Amino acid sequence: MHWHRHVIAAALAAGAGLVSVPAIAWSGKPVKLIVPAPPGGTADTVARVVGEQLSKSIGQPVIVENKPGGSGAIAAQAVLAAPPDGRTLFVGAQNVLTEVPLVLKFGFDPRRDLRPVAEMARSSLVLVANPGFKPDSLKGLIAYAKANPGKLSYASYSPGTVSHYAGLVLNRTAGIDLVHVPYKGSPPALQELVGGQVPLMFDGVATSLPFIRSGKVNALALAAPARSPLLPQVPTFRELGYPDLEFGNWVGAIAPAAMAPAVATKINAEIVKAVAAPQARERLAALGFDQASSALPAQLERAVQADYERNAAIVKTFNITFD
Repeated sequence: MHWHRHVIAAALAAGAGLVSVPAIAWSGKPVKLIVPAPPGGTADTVARVVGEQLSKSIGQPVIVENKPGGSGAIAAQAVLAAPPDGRTLFVGAQNVLTEVPLVLKFGFDPRRDLRPVAEMARSSLVLVANPGFKPDSLKGLIAYAKANPGKLSYASYSPGTVSHYAGLVLNRTAGIDLVHVPYKGSPPALQELVGGQVPLMFDGVATSLPFIRSGKVNALALAAPARSPLLPQVPTFRELGYPDLEFGNWVGAIAPAAMAPAVATKINAEIVKAVAAPQARERLAALGFDQASSALPAQLERAVQADYERNAAIVKTFNITFD
């Protein structure tokens, strides 16, 4: 009897060992979050807020390393060069999987070699206008654009991003012809918008919010399924009769596709927990982010695939070519 109990105990211990492999693989050593942007940018800020919270819960240092350049390729390659044990993760916007592959050719295939693991924060697009631009509503803007064909332009924070595509979809659905003016990033585009060099822009709420709150730009419509608690007074495009205009982005953890699903699930659970912690949630909201979803890796993969296909269809429909 005694011997039998030992065998059961040993079998249970062996079973427990199998179950806890991902836990050991993801919490026994420091974790590195590689960000494809300089310090102070959106992804960097999210990585630091969530990393601090993660560090407390996994009892290990979480280090943020900035590797800007190459539209995320430099950071992604650093993650792909590391073992896929979850100790080196890419933290950036989903567009590295849903937009960038349509625009750039890398030495790797982001959609085959990388997998989304967990959302950390979400940001919808908002259509903002220079305060000197007289129509102060979407309806007024569309009427003005129809009366003044070819006269209005809109900025995007980069060609081949949702801030570019949203203008194209608005043109098609509203029957207008806003002219696209691409910039290299949100800050220079917002600066020109505030300065009146360009009247309109599709931008992420997180970067536009301080300008909206200080009255330097007007928010006309939100490209989200529902109004944002951050901008409760701003109607959605859907409310205004343009349901096709839903464009947002999440910032989150992306891992090598070679990572074991059990490890990805473990990391997902820890990140979801970290993001839900009151301190992290409040800090992310103060930075202008909506709450991330707690989607599992497989759900994120399906959503990313759907987004990629929609963007590919936009590129094809509008015959967009990139230099």
